[in-house]
Amino acid sequence: MKELIVKNFNSIEGEKRENNGNKFTIKSVIPREETDKCRVNFIEVEPGNFAYGYHYHEMSEEVFYIISGTGIVRTSKGEITVKAGDVITFPTGKDGAHVIRNGSDTEKLIYIDFDTVHVPEIVHLPDANKVMVIGPYSNGTYDEK
Repeated sequence: MKELIVKNFNSIEGEKRENNGNKFTIKSVIPREETDKCRVNFIEVEPGNFAYGYHYHEMSEEVFYIISGTGIVRTSKGEITVKAGDVITFPTGKDGAHVIRNGSDTEKLIYIDFDTVHVPEIVHLPDANKVMVIGPYSNGTYDEK
C-alpha cells in the first residue's frame, strides 16, 4: 500500500459487474493501482447470483470473510455452505479452485475478499477451459491447452 487507508463500507462507491448474466458489486478498499502486495474488496452478490466464475490462481491466495447472508462455495472437493462470521481460505493451485454464489432468494450476500497480489499472475478458468494472464504490461484470456 502506498498510504494508510480508512474507508467505510457504506461510503464506498460500488462498481457493478455482470458475468454470464450474474450480477455482483465490487467496493474496492485498496484499489489495484494503490497496492503491489495485497487487495481488499467488499463484494455484494445479488440473490441467486455468483461473483466472478469458477477459477484458481497460480500465485495469489484469497481469503473471504462473510459479513452477511449465506454463500454456497463450489470447491474442487464439493460445495461448502458459509454464513455471516465464517472465513474461508483458498490456496493457490487446483485445490484452491472456487466460486461463491448467493444461497438466498431474498438477501444479498456480502463478504470481504482479501487477496495477495503477484504479478505476473495466471488464473485458470476450468469451466471455460481458458487461462487468464495478468501482467504489468499486458493482459489477456487464452484457450487452455
